[in-house]
Amino acid sequence: MADEPEDGPPGPVREPSVADAVLPMAVLVLLVAGALALFGLDALDGPIQVALILCAMVAALVALKNGHRWEEIQRAGQGALSSITSAMFILLAVGALIGVWNLSGTIPTLVYYGIQILSPSWYYAATALICGLIALSIGSSWTTAGTIGVGLVGVAGMLGVSTSITAGAVICGAYLGDKLSPLSETTVLTAQLVKVDLHQHIRRQAWTSVPAFGLAFLVLLVLGLVQGPEVQNPVGEATELSALNGIYRITPLNLLPLVLLAVLSVRKVPASLALAFSALFAGLLGAFLQPSVVADFVPGEGNPVLESVKAVWSAMANGFSIDTGIGEIDRLLSRGGMDSMLATLWLIIGAVTFGALLEEFGLIARLVDPLIRSAGSTGRLFLTVFLCGFGLNVVAGDQYIALVLPSRVFRLEFERRGLAPTNLSRLAADSGTVTSPLVPWNSCGAFMGAVLGVPTLSYLPYCVFNYASPALSVLYGITGFKVERTEAAPDSEQR
Repeated sequence: MADEPEDGPPGPVREPSVADAVLPMAVLVLLVAGALALFGLDALDGPIQVALILCAMVAALVALKNGHRWEEIQRAGQGALSSITSAMFILLAVGALIGVWNLSGTIPTLVYYGIQILSPSWYYAATALICGLIALSIGSSWTTAGTIGVGLVGVAGMLGVSTSITAGAVICGAYLGDKLSPLSETTVLTAQLVKVDLHQHIRRQAWTSVPAFGLAFLVLLVLGLVQGPEVQNPVGEATELSALNGIYRITPLNLLPLVLLAVLSVRKVPASLALAFSALFAGLLGAFLQPSVVADFVPGEGNPVLESVKAVWSAMANGFSIDTGIGEIDRLLSRGGMDSMLATLWLIIGAVTFGALLEEFGLIARLVDPLIRSAGSTGRLFLTVFLCGFGLNVVAGDQYIALVLPSRVFRLEFERRGLAPTNLSRLAADSGTVTSPLVPWNSCGAFMGAVLGVPTLSYLPYCVFNYASPALSVLYGITGFKVERTEAAPDSEQR
């Protein structure tokens, strides 16, 4: 019996219609709105994941209707999963790192010193600045948020200031540093896609990133000054500091895993490996510096070596937990572990699979092409690129799709209109990368919510940088400010 041919569709393949392209988007809006209405913020614990899987099925049915084979749909799904392999390992490594850093005293030490150094009046602004400098030095918004960001949100809880505003400040700083760092993979990728020099791309990004961060810093400073005088919790702070100092041996040595992580990141060690090495080093250090914590976490072993191995292994897998009787301390320290990231991985898998099907079978292009044709002026073209990038973050759920597709689709159009490619590289980064943590089911939004312990919809209003940077990019296009040209544009393209 002859095998069926694996390549080629069984019949003629039809181009998707506008209705084909709109249907999966409409289903997404309906299901996500329904999930949020029925479950509230708990929708991210499963209902939205189910919604994304159902939307992927709708996109697959549209592709089948248009004559594509099921094997093609499977290959598109496999490609989507392969594209997030790195992100999945980073996510799991961050979960392991949080658990072990709590066990070994790294996060408690950050919190202990942070409470004494940082004032509520300028806490939010300082958080954004600290995260910005760290992300600039290591080139990763995810690593910054998953390490120092976790500690800063923990300090906020101890000081009595808003953890939601603090999480927004962490994201503002993390994405500023990520955008302007030559070590950032998204920054390098954007420059490569648009075919511009990396350092030129970074300099052009500064035209929107620096003023946007200045605005965010000012807003966060005002929020801190308004709220700071109302935060009066010296007794609570003293109790928490005393508790931390009683449970852990607080010493600067506990911060060595953070130093190791920074060194490995600067030396361009892959993020997942750097995070894993830092977690293992923290576990080894914790065995010597925090023996009582280790013994309490895995009681009954008797053998200190076995206790340490079991404690680190358990913290990496299931996170660290402790019962001190002080709610803020317990909530800060009882978290982490790879298994705490599984719901987020489920969310990312559903989102990128849906997005890959939309891209592979021409459903996104069917909607974008008419927008390009209707964008007669430079200002409208800039606005179209932004809407495409942000829209892909919403419907495709992955910053790489939102970054790669507009860079690829609009590059020739910018060239045809005599617009320098640096305009597109800046705009694509502002539209795709910067807005990604604002969408709860996007891989970046899901990651930030998971590691910071603050729901995306709670920190979203305070990510001022992530609004201001793309807004400035579009405004530049409308006004012509900082819009570079390679040649004089035709009259029909003038604003």
